[in-house]
Amino acid sequence: MSSATLSVVIKNFYDEYMKNTPKKLKVVDAYLTYVLMTGVLQFVYCCIVGSFPFNSFLSGFICTVGCFVLGVSLRLQANPQNKMQFRGISAERGFADFIFAHIILHLVTMNFIG
Repeated sequence: MSSATLSVVIKNFYDEYMKNTPKKLKVVDAYLTYVLMTGVLQFVYCCIVGSFPFNSFLSGFICTVGCFVLGVSLRLQANPQNKMQFRGISAERGFADFIFAHIILHLVTMNFIG
């Protein structure tokens, strides 16, 4: 596969994403990208500098993984194409569940730091 073909595939994917993805899902995708980059940055920092105190690194990294998982769950529930899988759960309810789970996640994380 040549680089020209790869660039065409990426351009087509980007154009379809921009044209067919609702704005709400784009916001969730931006959040997921931010959380992913935060987790990568924490891991690289730990590899370069060290992990002392280990509880702080571990709680921060686990928190980013948890935020990413909750964000993916929100994206699945908010996607209009997935209405059949989430019957009876509105987008607002999914967002409220997301916020509630985030509060619990951050409380547990702050407790683990010590």
